[in-house]
Amino acid sequence: MSKRSTAPAKAGVHGGTGQLRIIAGQWRSRRFSFPDGPGLRPTPDRVRETLFNWLAPYVEGAKVLDCFAGSGALFLEALSRGAEQALALDLNPQSVAALRGHLSLLNCHAGQVQQVDTLAHLQQPASSAFDLVFLDPPFHQDLLAPACTLLESHGWLTERAWIYCESETAPSTLGLPGNWRLHREKHTGQVHYSLWQRG
Repeated sequence: MSKRSTAPAKAGVHGGTGQLRIIAGQWRSRRFSFPDGPGLRPTPDRVRETLFNWLAPYVEGAKVLDCFAGSGALFLEALSRGAEQALALDLNPQSVAALRGHLSLLNCHAGQVQQVDTLAHLQQPASSAFDLVFLDPPFHQDLLAPACTLLESHGWLTERAWIYCESETAPSTLGLPGNWRLHREKHTGQVHYSLWQRG
């Protein structure tokens, strides 16, 4: 997945574009290009597969929110696996345009992409609550904890919502809402992956 960032751009390892692959579901093995951008850190295939194994009973029919969508890997994977509807938020116009193009190519009407600042958007009262939320913001910008607080306090989450986070520090240091229970965690390289359930 990933993200908007105000950090300086690094040289793109893909020469300007990256590739993502849908792992399972109706679009299994479909490949898509996405534009490289500053702070973009797509969730690796192996981690994505692990995450969706954890979430296997909960994705089909779910309402999904991808807060810092970037490449859209998690957003598209959830839709492929039967999410009822999904909303992706991202500030980068190139990322938003690419994701909208993917949805059009797939003739998918269950997904929506908005070009917004995520924290500003989450400050609004939610029009509907989500069952599953992906949070993979750019690192070192103090975005994760504020986003979690806004999700909890503005009605964005269903009673037993699942929340997936990627962070540069261990889950125990994140200071997330006290009614969230850590369900699973994984550490690969410099990235911590954690799955929480609202209680």
